[in-house]
Formats: sequence, structure tokens, C-alpha cells
Amino acid sequence: MNSHSNHVMRDPLTGIQIRVGVMGAAGGVADALLLERCQALGRTIAKRGCCLLTGACPGLPHEAVLGAKALGGHTIGISPAVSLKEHVDLYGSPYKEYDVLVFTGLGLMGRELVNIRSSDLVVVVGGRSGTLGEFAIAYEEGKLIGVLTGSGGITPTLPAIVESVAAAKSTGAEVLYHTEPDRLVDLLLERYLSEAYHCPCYPSDRGAR
Repeated sequence: MNSHSNHVMRDPLTGIQIRVGVMGAAGGVADALLLERCQALGRTIAKRGCCLLTGACPGLPHEAVLGAKALGGHTIGISPAVSLKEHVDLYGSPYKEYDVLVFTGLGLMGRELVNIRSSDLVVVVGGRSGTLGEFAIAYEEGKLIGVLTGSGGITPTLPAIVESVAAAKSTGAEVLYHTEPDRLVDLLLERYLSEAYHCPCYPSDRGAR
């Protein structure tokens, strides 16, 4: 076990390990540079002592899982399946790299809610319509969201979407952008741990940090 796994970054209010959800394309073609950036994202999450959470899918999120596990990081997968057999045979999804695999039985779209609600921070890499749905849920529920710019998919369209939505409705969500995985994670954690940050998901009696 790598020494990085001994360091755990906990939420100062709850004492629970901070969970970073990585949402992105589960399929399609990705070049070697993007795959390495996703692995670097996972390594950074592990180095910072956070738990990495994904939808237990292949593709870009799984590359982040591989990066995290290379450093002994803790990983959780939220599966759309009812069982490991269905997870592998029907959804063609990986499982060996996860420390915890949660079988929701909710299908691909249903488990998106669990993905987002179980994450303290959400990072978007690449992505297609499913990732857009996860981004929309995260934004609606006031999450702190990071976008890995230059990762393709839906990411180039998100600033315009955020601008349009923010003008019509305030949810408390914040969206940060950066092209470097390590810097993006650090910006998110810096904001999340700041005294001024308050997530709408916390009980009202906890107040600001």
C-alpha cells in the first residue's frame, strides 16, 4: 500500500472523508494525452487524501480510478446494476479497481442522482449526454463543480450554459475551470475548505465554514 493512502482529507464539519466525483465519457475515442490527464486527475485526488467516486463505468472516469489506485487511493463505484453479474455482463463495466461498489439497480440515468448526491465535489471530464445530465443535477443541487477544460465532449459548451442558467436561477452552485488536473483539484479544495464556502446540502444550523 502506498504511503499516500494513509493521509485522509476530511470535511471539517462532518469528519467524513471528502468525496470527489469524477463524471465523464464512458465510451468513445480518447487520445493518449487525455487519458494521461484523467489518470493525473485520479493521482491528485489520491495525493490530497480524498476519496474518488465514479459511476463505476469504463472510459475517462475509469482512467481517473486507475490513477488513484496507483497511489493507493480510496475509490467508490456507483453501479447502475443490481448485481456484479449484471454490472459486468450487461453494462460491460470494470469492478476490480474499486474498494467499494454500490449496486443501485437504477440503470444508467437513475444512478446519476446517487453519483452526484454522494459527491462533495464534482469534476467533469469530456462527456456526452449522460455527463450533461450529471452536470445539470450537480448545478441544480448547488454543488461545487470543476471542469477540466480542453478535455473535449461537453466541456466547451458549459461556460455558456452556466451563464444562461445563472441569469435565470440561482442554486448556490459554483463552477471552476482549469486545464491542469492538479490545479483544478487544488482550486476546488481551497474553495470547499474556505471559511466563506457554504454548500446548500449542509443542514442550516451548521452555517458558513
